[in-house]
Amino acid sequence: MTNKKGMTMPQIDDAELFGNAEDQRAYEDFCANQEAVEKFTLDKPALICRWRMSNKKVPMLNRHIRALSERLVQGEPLTHNMLSWAKQHVEWSLAEGDYTAHDGVLMLVIDVNGNAAMTVGEYEPLADTSAKALRARSAEARSEADETGVAPELLAAVNNGELAFVAPADECLCGTATLIEQLAQTKRIPVTRVDIPAQLKGALFLVSDEHGVVPAADADVAESDAETVAFFADGYEKLRARR
Repeated sequence: MTNKKGMTMPQIDDAELFGNAEDQRAYEDFCANQEAVEKFTLDKPALICRWRMSNKKVPMLNRHIRALSERLVQGEPLTHNMLSWAKQHVEWSLAEGDYTAHDGVLMLVIDVNGNAAMTVGEYEPLADTSAKALRARSAEARSEADETGVAPELLAAVNNGELAFVAPADECLCGTATLIEQLAQTKRIPVTRVDIPAQLKGALFLVSDEHGVVPAADADVAESDAETVAFFADGYEKLRARR
């Protein structure tokens, strides 16, 4: 497959990924079909993932792949072959590809027929980070989660030292949200979930696979809660900065 910059997906040895020859042959056949992407035009997108990059890598790739495994396309989970293909081709194609957006955004598109394509583009920060704008983005992501099972962006808040996500109790969190949850645990910060944004109080922020941690610019909050959000943002950026 190629991205819009003409980045070629290299061949790799997957022999160690599978326990038997039959599984490996099935995977190789799947990859061969995906490599023929130039021979067809993607149909209507059923799933679009946008993952932030750093130095030609996706720092939280394993987290993103775990969340991807919980997503649905046309009501069905992605196959093991698709997940293996996505992980391996992201790792190798970004490392070997010829493109300029080394700290950009990788976009994975899967259409209604199960065909997939990857592309890399420049990162563009959010122009509007007001609480109203962040709420609107989270509402759009919630609509996506209703179809695919996982929201790529979540609204969250810290209030009196406690973290709350707007997400159903049994829903798999997106990759970035799992990092924030883990960072909270390191500080013994209680983590809860609420059903609707109106239940959130305190320092409001967006958790996004594309944009990371985005505090609401117009929030008037307690200094201690704002510092906790800053701690989450700093932890995310430190992970991205690793080489």
